[in-house]
Amino acid sequence: MTSLPSLGPRGEGWVVLQFVLLALVALAGLAGGEAWSGVPSTVSVLGGLALMGIGAVLVVKGLLDLGRNLTPVPRPRDDAELVATGSYGKVRHPIYGGLIAAAFGWGLVAASPLTLLLAVGLVVFFELKSRREEAWLAERYADYAAYMAQTRRFFPGLY
Repeated sequence: MTSLPSLGPRGEGWVVLQFVLLALVALAGLAGGEAWSGVPSTVSVLGGLALMGIGAVLVVKGLLDLGRNLTPVPRPRDDAELVATGSYGKVRHPIYGGLIAAAFGWGLVAASPLTLLLAVGLVVFFELKSRREEAWLAERYADYAAYMAQTRRFFPGLY
């Protein structure tokens, strides 16, 4: 059980907050920052593009692996089944992990300290949202606690 608010019967408020935060990350990156020059700039851009690519792969793989169980809100659909294979066999929230990686990558590509700060905020947000979601999943699926114990939250082997 969690003391985090539902923000709607199916968690609709969490989705609204997520889109607002993602829009802020995107816009802050468009505003840019003071660009590095020389090697630091090249490393930042290449590293950022790599993170964005990894993030995109995680998001797409997570969406595909959920299949018919996909829902935009954190509360699972009534007819949903627990998915613990594919990317979900490695992490519990590959889509969130992918969005986090892409946000940090975007901050590096844009050379934007504000975007990087907002990406940290995205980590905090997804930590909270995933805890709310996992409380609902644990209520629904008896084996969810065992799945949580053996599977990382966002990134394989890290977190």
